[in-house]
Amino acid sequence: MVEEMSFCIKDVLERPLFHRAKLIAGGKGIYREVRWVHILEITHAAPYVSKNDLILTTGLWLKRSVESGLDYMLQIIDHETAGLCIEFGTTIDEIPEEIIKLCNEYDFPLILFRQPVRFEEITQDIHSFLINQHFEVMKNLEQFSQKQQQIILRSTDIPAVLRLLHKYTSGQIVYLSSTETNKFYPEIDKETAEQFSAFYKEKKGDLISVQEANVLKMDEHHFFLIQPVICFGQVFSHVGMILHQSHPTEYMMLLTDYTAKAVATLLLRTQFLEEKILRNQNELIQDILSRQIESEEQAQMRMGLPAPNEGNYLFIGGVIEFEHNVIEAGPERMEAMNQDILVLIRSLLKKYQMHHLIMMKGNQIYLLCAKEKVNDASVILLKDNIQALIEGLKKFIEQALGGLVFHAGFGKARNELLETWRSFNEAYQVIELSKTVPSMKRYCFYDNIGIYQLLKAIPQQVLTTFVSDELGDLITYDSKHHLNLIATLDVYFKNMGSKGETAKQLFIHRQTLYNRLEKLTDLLGEDFFEPQRRYCLEMALLGYEMLGSGHS
Repeated sequence: MVEEMSFCIKDVLERPLFHRAKLIAGGKGIYREVRWVHILEITHAAPYVSKNDLILTTGLWLKRSVESGLDYMLQIIDHETAGLCIEFGTTIDEIPEEIIKLCNEYDFPLILFRQPVRFEEITQDIHSFLINQHFEVMKNLEQFSQKQQQIILRSTDIPAVLRLLHKYTSGQIVYLSSTETNKFYPEIDKETAEQFSAFYKEKKGDLISVQEANVLKMDEHHFFLIQPVICFGQVFSHVGMILHQSHPTEYMMLLTDYTAKAVATLLLRTQFLEEKILRNQNELIQDILSRQIESEEQAQMRMGLPAPNEGNYLFIGGVIEFEHNVIEAGPERMEAMNQDILVLIRSLLKKYQMHHLIMMKGNQIYLLCAKEKVNDASVILLKDNIQALIEGLKKFIEQALGGLVFHAGFGKARNELLETWRSFNEAYQVIELSKTVPSMKRYCFYDNIGIYQLLKAIPQQVLTTFVSDELGDLITYDSKHHLNLIATLDVYFKNMGSKGETAKQLFIHRQTLYNRLEKLTDLLGEDFFEPQRRYCLEMALLGYEMLGSGHS
């Protein structure tokens, strides 16, 4: 059926008006699609031709020089035209070998009429055929779309959607997923399926655009057209078909595009169904946080973890907190955003093959992830997957939710599920830190916050007293005179006492800096840059920033 709905150079050569024509170059390009016919005699083709145009010419542009002829050919090749028909007898009687060689190099069909022909008749013949065919294509696409909608309304059966695509194309249909088993229709043997999956993984990095259709070359006679299945701006799988030409027709592109969108709809519905089914995960997370579960075995059983192939599991707890604008968004919009985010997070967790529990509570999402510990690098892989999840969430929020502000924190990975309550506590500390210390916003793991682990472990009252003892005089002086002595001291320490760099970063003159340093000496003493004293002051500066000026 695909062949009936396409029109390529091969079909052009079979038209009655072409029975005396001869294909003299670019034989491998006979499957280039033809969408229109264009008579062109000018020497600069670029502004006047479109993709998939079949160009008719008497070769006037070849009267100048071989170089200008090659330039003309490169123009129409770059514009992805379908092919070129040249007539002998009116303007020229021969074609330079360089032109023929160029056409063969680019697989660009070059058709020769050795005697004059009526271009008007050719144009009328092909245009009439194309217009009639277009109506047939639209009718077939409408039927295809209606049958597809019936399947979507009946079930969440992805194979049924693939079977429909096969019915309309008669081709080998392929479904490659990062979250579930790959599917092939008609079915192929296991070995071929594995080879095909390996080929796809190998070539995936060469895709021109991950979120657009691509054609991958398998061998000289087989090509793989793939369409991405996109949910919430993320690619979770691909729908494709095997072709015998490198240039798929618009009809093929539309059929596979419709199918990819149908699969995306089914995936989203499945995710929402899972969201409803898995609400009991809330109870398990609550029990872990309140330490109500007695044994590790019981906890892992409730989470539904299969027995690990080797070693044991790694567990990590995290919290993602959103800063909703309640007044602007309204409660209904907020609920819709939360559901979209939950569905996306579940899909990303599946994509990275992590067992998980999720709980939504107010403006926070509690996330407990588990991954089998195979070797020492397993912790790094787990954290890399979580980082990729955060980046995917950030991208979706920027594109779809107007840059909604959120904070993410994850604690240390642990070997026991019952110990993840500690991981959640550490996650809270990471989020608190990202809210008060601008330089720490880019970190989402407790392992990466360094000295702040120690500062967060100090009771707030003790830390506040320490900050007041060390920096109290500066804080009081700044509040009265607005000299920014706290900021000056911080930058001065960070630049190891370099006055030039300090003045540069504070955007002040050196003399202004000297005046501030003199005042710092008056308030802190001559020894404020001595190692022991400096350590105390640097810790106090970190604590001051972490607590916020209001606590001090």
